[in-house]
Amino acid sequence: MPLPTELVRRLTEEQIAFVKRSGLKAEVLEPGHVRLCMPLAGNENHIGSMYAGALFTLAEIPGGALFLTSFDAEHYYPIVKSLNLRFLRPAIGDIRVEARMSSTDIERLQALASEHGKADYPLHLQLTAADGSVVAESEAIYQLRRRA
Repeated sequence: MPLPTELVRRLTEEQIAFVKRSGLKAEVLEPGHVRLCMPLAGNENHIGSMYAGALFTLAEIPGGALFLTSFDAEHYYPIVKSLNLRFLRPAIGDIRVEARMSSTDIERLQALASEHGKADYPLHLQLTAADGSVVAESEAIYQLRRRA
């Protein structure tokens, strides 16, 4: 069973000290859907745009947040196996990312992890500015693992 929304919010925004310092905020936390925002303030690089590490963090965290809102945390846990980020343009404001997964895919992955001990799943995400322009794209492979 997924965790309560306020617990997911605290875990997403505060559990990892680096993420907490970055100011990342969870705007949407629903089963199969998360939207996160990374503020520019406090995350600027030497030229005034968003630091690459902050963008990478924003691309990686949705996999865990999506897990917490959608999967049975008592029986499974996630890991990130790989993540590639392609920078398309400077991020000169707050940046958002949305991740979605269908209930069918969630059920299928839990069934596979129950049977085989683990199940891989991709997340292809776009990091967007307030005007909707894409500043970066990520391709990640996460793995759902059955707890022993």
